[in-house]
Amino acid sequence: MTSKKTGAGPPGEHLVKELKWVHGRLRKDLRVLRELAAQIGSNASPALVRTKIRTLRTQSPLWQLRVNCLKYCRFVHGHHGGEDVNLFPALRRSNPALVPTVKRLEADHRKISDLLDQVEALARVLGDGSGTDTRERLVAAIDELSRRLLEHLDFEEKSISPTLRTWTTWPG
Repeated sequence: MTSKKTGAGPPGEHLVKELKWVHGRLRKDLRVLRELAAQIGSNASPALVRTKIRTLRTQSPLWQLRVNCLKYCRFVHGHHGGEDVNLFPALRRSNPALVPTVKRLEADHRKISDLLDQVEALARVLGDGSGTDTRERLVAAIDELSRRLLEHLDFEEKSISPTLRTWTTWPG
């Protein structure tokens, strides 16, 4: 996230817009992954799965950066890592009342990280002689990731946007 003010609106509004843009990309691609998971659960062929992933690359800014199912998980890891290191300490400094909220967001990041690792591990073995059990576990892992990640994104946007909007510079 940048600290320069761009465009009209309340101070810090650009930070909220950037956060919501990234979250919107995550939500869009997560919907596609869930559709893919449903197809995997219905015994879609590995070739169809690979074709769907290639299609994702051509339709989404995140996927255009050579992001596939495994890269998507790494992107979310990176996004959350950046928030943990940069955004959350700044939120604590600028609004101490947000400390419990930031603690919850950090706990969410740890749980989502575990789920991302699970999805990555299952995606790696999909099609390598894996059976129905692997497909079912991948579908369940994507469903759980989806539920947790969407809940987290909504909570984060609602809880920190008011504070972000007050920022005129990055809190030091």
